[in-house]
Amino acid sequence: MTNPPPTTPDTPRDLVGVGIGPFNLSLAALAHPLTGLDTAFYEQQPAFHWHPGLLIDGARVQVPFLADLVTLADPANPWSFLNYLRSRDRLFPFYFAERLHIPRAEYDDYCRWVAGRLPGLHFRHHVDAVRWNPEHGLFEVDFTQLDAEGQAEALGRTHTRNVVLGVGTEPHVPAPLKPLVDAPGVPVLHAADYLAHRDALLAAEHVTVVGSGQTGAEVFLDLLRHRPAGRERLHWIGRTPAFAPMEYSKLGLEHFTPDYSRFFHGLTEPVRDRLLAGQWQLHKAVDAETLAAVHEELYRRTLDGGWPDAVLIPGVRVRTAGRLATTRVELHLEHVDQGTRSRLGTDAVVLATGYRERPLTPLLSGLDPYLRRDGSDRLRVDAQFRLVLDPAVSGAVYVQNAERHSHGVGAPDLGLAAWRSATILNTVTGEESCPLPGRTAFTSFGLEQQPQIPPARRAQALTPLADGR
Repeated sequence: MTNPPPTTPDTPRDLVGVGIGPFNLSLAALAHPLTGLDTAFYEQQPAFHWHPGLLIDGARVQVPFLADLVTLADPANPWSFLNYLRSRDRLFPFYFAERLHIPRAEYDDYCRWVAGRLPGLHFRHHVDAVRWNPEHGLFEVDFTQLDAEGQAEALGRTHTRNVVLGVGTEPHVPAPLKPLVDAPGVPVLHAADYLAHRDALLAAEHVTVVGSGQTGAEVFLDLLRHRPAGRERLHWIGRTPAFAPMEYSKLGLEHFTPDYSRFFHGLTEPVRDRLLAGQWQLHKAVDAETLAAVHEELYRRTLDGGWPDAVLIPGVRVRTAGRLATTRVELHLEHVDQGTRSRLGTDAVVLATGYRERPLTPLLSGLDPYLRRDGSDRLRVDAQFRLVLDPAVSGAVYVQNAERHSHGVGAPDLGLAAWRSATILNTVTGEESCPLPGRTAFTSFGLEQQPQIPPARRAQALTPLADGR
């Protein structure tokens, strides 16, 4: 994309996005038809990529294809997944494939199709700081333009009335294993880098997969399928009490509706924290199809009368870890329920230990005097996904996938991307730019439901309040 034109306090943008992952890409796609809205989105990477290290053959997105960037808010939008298929002359093959859940690689290709054609996206731009300029009543967004080698090439600044942060998540490495990840020799890596190291892992004598969620299951299954029968030499361990199936019942999935997000946001902070801790099977477990594939592959390897050399142990945490000479790793394990401890020597470790929200504090240090925090020192987020700021700030800073503590398990879910983006756009424009449904679930999550604000009056109801923003 071409560089964005410079802005001054006299020519501010309406909205600037920081980060171009699926969520800000959704926002950009829904904003595209709104000709009166001036937007720009910045991303430090040279192009769009969605978890490239986990695009394993056969791995599927865990939400239906309708949870694309736009459809659940604007089915007629030109950046829909179905329009992507039409542009590729693949509508009829997709129709006959009868797929509800598409491969991850296909979702990645769809997003890259959008990112490569949608105007207003500026890759190789690292946002350095976001500040509030009280004199002009605008945000200042400072960025560094990067060259093809990722080195600083030029500095820039844009002014905007609103900012939306979609900086995403980063791989989480448990503290006991951090010293091993960066050390040379024995491969100890996060699953985010799995495909780049897959050949070395398949050649390793013994491999341990740590993490009992969907990614751990997919990595374990891929390794299992490509290692010799009887010489699999695999361990799969995780902290959860079981290799448990994801909650996929129809009513259970209603926890990923706007109705539940609104209900969750209305709860007190201690109740929200308690609920999140107990809802791990909604988002940290494994889909039943993958669990069945693991069992089927293990069973197939028993047909000659033997058992595969694969050990699966749930309810286990890694206490500490160290190196055995220079070629192996030793994991010190503890069984949570048994209270027993053991040691496991292995030649490679894949950490399917999930992701954590990237901290926003470095980016927002210039806004620190205006930020409001909750009892656990987390940024407060209102119902429209705006950070709660001092009333002196007339603009808004929105967040995407940084509000699980305030909006619940649906925050990182692709199925809520279009609805959240549309909510943000409706708030920014002050009108119903993207009409949204008033009800989305059969379940009533509370005894007293908050009344739905009619769309025509919704924008008027979203004005900042000094004591309750």
